[in-house]
Amino acid sequence: MPTLEITADNFNDTVEQNAIVFLDFWAAWCGPCRNFAPVYEAAAEANQDIVFGKIDTEAQQDLAAAFQIRSIPTIAVIREGVMVFRESGALPASALEQVIQGVRGLDMEQVRAEIAAQQAGQAQG
Repeated sequence: MPTLEITADNFNDTVEQNAIVFLDFWAAWCGPCRNFAPVYEAAAEANQDIVFGKIDTEAQQDLAAAFQIRSIPTIAVIREGVMVFRESGALPASALEQVIQGVRGLDMEQVRAEIAAQQAGQAQG
């Protein structure tokens, strides 16, 4: 599956309708972003069951702000509505594959339990 252009108009539907969504925050003027693009496209082709979205930080400034993007490229991964990974910088193909496999292997019940425990701790503090 080719990458999908993510905008403010389709972001919520994309995240709600797909179990795993990778997001690549990029800009046309960013050299590392251009270098990372073929790696990201290849991962999208190799993992047809995952949505690989691209967010142009120049055109989608509100989304970039919502994710507090300070440098690009930045990869964020949302699984079942929860952001489970985020890292700035272009990843080599092997590292991106490790992230993909790690996200696939997550126990989302455990992730949600850890989030709930953190939120409970913050509420008490």
